Amino acid sequence: MEESASRSDKKKVVAVVGGGLVGALNACYFAKRGFDVQVFETREDIRKAKIVKGRSINLALSHRGRSALKHVGMEDKIVSKGIPMHARMIHSLSGKQSPIPYGKKGQLLLQRLNPTEAETYPNTTLNFGRKLSDGSEEEIQADLIVGCDGAFSAIRKQFLRRSRFNFSQTYIPHGYMELTMPPINGEFAMKPNYLHIWPRNTFMMIALPNLDKTFTCTLFMPFEEFEKITTGDEVIEFFQKYFPDTIPLIGVDALKRDYFRLPGQAMVSVKCTPYHIGDKCVLMGDAAHAVVPFYGQGMNAGFEDCIVFEEIMEQFNEDFSAVLPEYTRVRVPDDHAIADLAMYNYIEMRAHVNSRWFLFRKHVDNFLHAIMPKTIIPLYTMVTFSRIRYHEAVKRWHWQDKVRCFKKICHLLFIFHSLAARRNVSDFSNLAADEPVSPWPHAELSDVTCAAGFSTNGP
Repeated sequence: MEESASRSDKKKVVAVVGGGLVGALNACYFAKRGFDVQVFETREDIRKAKIVKGRSINLALSHRGRSALKHVGMEDKIVSKGIPMHARMIHSLSGKQSPIPYGKKGQLLLQRLNPTEAETYPNTTLNFGRKLSDGSEEEIQADLIVGCDGAFSAIRKQFLRRSRFNFSQTYIPHGYMELTMPPINGEFAMKPNYLHIWPRNTFMMIALPNLDKTFTCTLFMPFEEFEKITTGDEVIEFFQKYFPDTIPLIGVDALKRDYFRLPGQAMVSVKCTPYHIGDKCVLMGDAAHAVVPFYGQGMNAGFEDCIVFEEIMEQFNEDFSAVLPEYTRVRVPDDHAIADLAMYNYIEMRAHVNSRWFLFRKHVDNFLHAIMPKTIIPLYTMVTFSRIRYHEAVKRWHWQDKVRCFKKICHLLFIFHSLAARRNVSDFSNLAADEPVSPWPHAELSDVTCAAGFSTNGP
């Protein structure tokens, strides 16, 4: 009681720089603890803006993000505004659609979160249209500065001036472009509770549903491929070759018009360490670990930053001199792990989902998980449906994959599965007892093993 009274005598002030997803949630966490919270956001209030600018890649909310929202009583309110996602729907060149279930309840698709909830706390002030610059004209006194200002963080730039701060950013050689698939007769043009994927090996398109019954179609492709298409007729020719089933759904005129509305947009992955300076400043969300969007964990990782920081605050009794170093120690390996997984998962989504081995391996993973749920857990399940630390999930997956018996079972089952599918008993006479057999006539066995060795099953 004396400790609580002492703290209330002098409230600590927290300045949250960035009023986006992670900044707004952080404001709720600090306000709930009784801190005076000041949120500073460069953009105008999105609740009042007529046009909201910025990237609009849809947001996948899974277990980690929901856990963070639940802690401040926001889960039910946010979940009620989302669209449940049950599975992937793979679209082949021929137009065939094949669902790949997620194996659990799936994810929830969100389109926008705003700072309204943070403003319900009387000890929180939202300041819009405020930009951090090198020569600040206004001085703010705060006990802690929390940098939640995105991948190109102004707060992080101040870290770069200090020694022993490691930073890297990587732009992938692929860009993205968004197209809109309108509703048909007031209803979704495709099944809404799926992540629709058109995998084409070196590029892909995905489609996700919106609350207004439209789909946002996002084409991910090497920049040079975007630049090769210069006329409306070339757009239609390209879609006719690779995505023919989408032309009547999006519309010829819309494709010709919208393709040239904006050039392919860049995607960046950011890593840095440490996440803190002394006991005065800490980075969270994209400011600390921007990731490419191919695992559906960017927002979830940012939200998990908030709850991890809260748990450490509880552990160290709000002593920032102990909390901030511990936060860096705990979070850096996890955030770097999910950044790497997101990079790799683009390869899986655009290419591996086309392979029979990938589909077979996924079925085997799910089967073994069903009969040995505590021993074999698919990586996607660990990442999306639990709070197992990201880097520990990767370590566990590698361990599972290295279990000799597990690998032998997979290879043997796949070989027999392929043989059974051919329905040709005479094939058995062609198998030498000491010679491994590739499931594809033109693929080396080493290629197949490599493709299966780091499957993420993801988003």
